[in-house]
Amino acid sequence: MQEICLVIPCYNEAGRLRGNEILDFIERHERASVCLVNDGSSDATLNVLEALKKTDPEKILVVSLPNNHGKAEAVRQGVIHVSSLRRFAFIGYWDADLSTPLRELEHILSAFTFNPGCRLAMGSRVKRLGAHIERRATRHVFGRIFSTFSSRIVNLPVYDSQCGAKVFRSEMVEVLFRDLFITRWLFDVEILARLRNHLGQERALTATTEVPLDTWSEVGGSKLRIADLLTVPFELLKIYWHYNRRPPMHTGSAVE
Repeated sequence: MQEICLVIPCYNEAGRLRGNEILDFIERHERASVCLVNDGSSDATLNVLEALKKTDPEKILVVSLPNNHGKAEAVRQGVIHVSSLRRFAFIGYWDADLSTPLRELEHILSAFTFNPGCRLAMGSRVKRLGAHIERRATRHVFGRIFSTFSSRIVNLPVYDSQCGAKVFRSEMVEVLFRDLFITRWLFDVEILARLRNHLGQERALTATTEVPLDTWSEVGGSKLRIADLLTVPFELLKIYWHYNRRPPMHTGSAVE
């Protein structure tokens, strides 16, 4: 395994962050590190993250944002910090609830071995024989509808844009994370749009791989509110107009 760092955004995760699993993961994978991003939490999350860092300061990084910005910006700031260290061939991001077990990382990384031209590998929650995918039926149906619209917006046949387990080559950070995202929760779709605009549709098709996960379990305590779900159609339209109807715009600098 080449050196990789996973960015894990954390907002009020003091009570449910599975620190032991993170420690076990970096202990078993010599070349893997994690960057824990405190997204302006109002609980003891920062204390929990700092305590984890003390166990292995070389492989556990902590970035703390003074205010809550949302998952998109927390991930972006974490990725930019990790990239600035110039240590890692691959960078990824992972949901703090570990609904995708960290052991799936090796499975996702295999996409880069099988396809040397791959630039972005995405975990995909495909319910199939031999896999253990636990997801409520309502969320599955909503996910299929969302993915249909997402595919049309980015003009790429993506099955599951929103799975919170993604890995990319470090040289793609400038393309995918330089600018501020224009949405708070749908930045995964924006990443695909940015990749497509940078490479062109044909190259994007071969540079992106969806990897069916063997295990994924829905975890309670999501920070996504009903009000956020109601904005999804408008956010998708915003993405469509921003990335398809006009030249790419710089919406902010990489370092704030």
